[in-house]
Amino acid sequence: MSDYPPFQHGKSRFDQGTFLGRFRHFLDVIDPSTLFTTEKRLRESVELLDHFKQGTLPPGVTDAQLWQAQKIKQAIIHPDTGEKILMPFRMSGFIPFGTPVVVGLLLPNQTMMSTVFWQWLNQSHNACVNYSNRNASKPAPVSKFVQGYLGAVTSAVSIAVGLNVFLQKARRFSPATRLLVQRFIPFPAVASANVCNVVLMRHSELSEGISVLDDDGKVVGTSKVAARHALFETALTRVVLPMPILVLPPMIMATLEKLPLLQRRRGLVLPVHSLVCLAAFGLALPLAISLFPQMSQISVNQLEPEIAMATDCQIVTYNKGL
Repeated sequence: MSDYPPFQHGKSRFDQGTFLGRFRHFLDVIDPSTLFTTEKRLRESVELLDHFKQGTLPPGVTDAQLWQAQKIKQAIIHPDTGEKILMPFRMSGFIPFGTPVVVGLLLPNQTMMSTVFWQWLNQSHNACVNYSNRNASKPAPVSKFVQGYLGAVTSAVSIAVGLNVFLQKARRFSPATRLLVQRFIPFPAVASANVCNVVLMRHSELSEGISVLDDDGKVVGTSKVAARHALFETALTRVVLPMPILVLPPMIMATLEKLPLLQRRRGLVLPVHSLVCLAAFGLALPLAISLFPQMSQISVNQLEPEIAMATDCQIVTYNKGL
């Protein structure tokens, strides 16, 4: 099969019905090379896609050029608002901008203040990413963003500090065991805060509903049921996401730090730790967001009666968000 099948506007060039297809699709979505796209290149990509929709493509344009143009547009432009997403909050910027925070979360021998700082910084970044990549088919007030941000930060810091206090009082742990357990503390704090972050940041979708589309991409109605599905799927990916990032590096570093090289040259520990975190992040992000397609489908029989009455389609589509 060709790497570039015939171009379909708004569709993925990979099969979204399979995990492998979604994984390959999201490798495109998180490709950090799109962060270096110039304004001129973005404008050319948008114009090329407009020409395709209008049937006025210049001669000689290939499917590869069209797929690349769509990749650039989808990486930078929000599908609902049509506005540019700020670079640190794009999915393609999640790994480059998030890795230093992950390294900070996993530093050994954290003080109470450093624990609070890194949890705050992590949830601040997550809140902005969640808000920037939300389903924006319905407007949401800025107060929802503030509410989600405060809720996520409070839950993350409270859980992390609580576990640290518990660890300090657990006298039966040996120093080595205490250090290992301390390295795993960020996971439950981050996982629970991520769910809180998603739910609070996107709570307006539950009360207002989100748009559902027919086979032609036309809005057939607004559904609160689809919104619940969208939030559940997104929240699940946010629980899976930190597993490899916050569980694998402590296990790997516990082994690597016993190597003679790192025993002799302690200055290498932080660079090696950073590389391990970067590799874990690069693996975890596409695996987690590939659990569900971004444009998810649902049977009209599961939705509100008015949706079923408004269309002849048996299956409708909604933007799950990322």
